[in-house]
Amino acid sequence: MAERNDARATEKSASPAPETHADLGMGEVAGEFHSGFVTLVGRPNAGKSTLVNAVVGTKVAITSSTPQTTRHRFTAVHEEPWAQIVMVDTPGIHKPIDALGEELNRSAIQALADVDVIAFLIDATKTVGKGDEWIARHLADSKAHKVLVITKSALADQAQVDRQVERAQALASFEATVVLSALEGVNVDGFIALISSLLPEGPRWFPEGTDTDQPLEVIIAEFIREKILRSTTDEVPHAVGVMTDDLEYDKKKDLYRIFATVYVEHESQKGIIIGAKGAKIKQIGSEAREDLEHFLGGRVFLDLRVKVKKDWRRDAAQIRRFGYGEGL
Repeated sequence: MAERNDARATEKSASPAPETHADLGMGEVAGEFHSGFVTLVGRPNAGKSTLVNAVVGTKVAITSSTPQTTRHRFTAVHEEPWAQIVMVDTPGIHKPIDALGEELNRSAIQALADVDVIAFLIDATKTVGKGDEWIARHLADSKAHKVLVITKSALADQAQVDRQVERAQALASFEATVVLSALEGVNVDGFIALISSLLPEGPRWFPEGTDTDQPLEVIIAEFIREKILRSTTDEVPHAVGVMTDDLEYDKKKDLYRIFATVYVEHESQKGIIIGAKGAKIKQIGSEAREDLEHFLGGRVFLDLRVKVKKDWRRDAAQIRRFGYGEGL
């Protein structure tokens, strides 16, 4: 039986940012309007979605410490007076263990084609390994500009960052290296300036004011899934898929009515997500509702249900129904 919950928002407080490294110098773009596409690639949890959100200036991509957090390949847009940067956020490239993993890898690798810049992200705190080497081999045939981005610099000391830069630069031929911490906003402007300087002269690909090409229904489903990822452990986060079933807007009440379904693979996972007396699904809905109200700029009524779709991650047709990998 489907379980439903009317979620209510809760207040959250922002914690202060830690001390960070000094920003790198910024590049300059001269002449006509510059525009183009930059693909962000890297292993899971390299910080791609966090960087996208920092560059755009608002949350358009979900983040968590769980591998395969990003399942949609989508574009996000940053505008400068002289340039428009279209970023392609991709799933983290990893060794797949099921059809979902294979689809996510395929989506990320295909995103390397026909772009102007490839930004290869490597976590400053994680050992450069075979996964990074495998990604680097896929960069070799691309004619795009290649930029090395060392992320999460605020979590490492300068000696650790220097060692990581040296190891990462040995993987491939990069035109430039930028060290940043997107969560703390360290050198994000330097990244923007560098990417802008590498883009060709071109048109504005998206209208001014565009943040992302993700459909609203997908953003809603992803915001809900993010809260599940952050509140569950073990196999549960990987087994979760979310779909927005219905979206209504009541202009008189300035109220969005959202109905969504959380899918899992087994009954035991359903019980975990619902929780004792519905406490867990209520928490998930409440936290998702807070994000959605901020994103939509209005009040939100969120109705969640949980259903079992056995072993959906091994079913390529079902994966595509969710829109994972290639997006909708």
